[in-house]
Amino acid sequence: MTDYMDSPITLEEKQRAFAELSEVKELFAGRGWFPGTSGNLSVRVGEFNPGRFQFAVTASGKDKSKSTPEDFLLVDQNGKASEATSLKPSAETLIHCEIYRLTGCGAIFHIHSVYSNLVSEYFWERRSVPVTGVELIKGLGIWEEEAHIDIPIVPNYADIPRIVPEVTDHLNPRLPGILLRKHGIYAWGANAFEAKRHLESFEFLFEYVYRWELLNKGRS
Repeated sequence: MTDYMDSPITLEEKQRAFAELSEVKELFAGRGWFPGTSGNLSVRVGEFNPGRFQFAVTASGKDKSKSTPEDFLLVDQNGKASEATSLKPSAETLIHCEIYRLTGCGAIFHIHSVYSNLVSEYFWERRSVPVTGVELIKGLGIWEEEAHIDIPIVPNYADIPRIVPEVTDHLNPRLPGILLRKHGIYAWGANAFEAKRHLESFEFLFEYVYRWELLNKGRS
């Protein structure tokens, strides 16, 4: 496979990635999925090699309800800026690096939503969120009738490098997503469209499971 050092990222590729991120950022911000300056988005740019790749990622500390020329930057497989810039990548860029390395995906979206936080705590002792037979499981590319999935939950640490091996150990190749406890969902896909579909599907499933648990408690 071509090494990106021999095949530099073109301006067109960079602009396309930034445009995709801008569109998704605006959409998710409109849904209230970036409270404060939380959340981060990335799109891989150019060829993929597990040991060497680049991706565009949201800059740290930005208000994602706003659009500016300094919303995104390019980083390498280690989460370091690929170009001279005053911008800092999201603090959680190392998690993106690991997910790209493990999956070879094309885009990763991470949001902080109420329902993802609630279910990650509610099901923390079993370390996964169980979902059975819900139609939106198909949105994750799983088409079996009455399919059952267990969405993995990993610990959340202030020291981001401590989270990375948890992701490595608990990522389920069948599922394009992983939850951080009381933090939020990371969802990914082959491209931005697929990652968006996966994230929206997870969010529906989290709300469904939470409301279903409340309903059952009310009946008991």
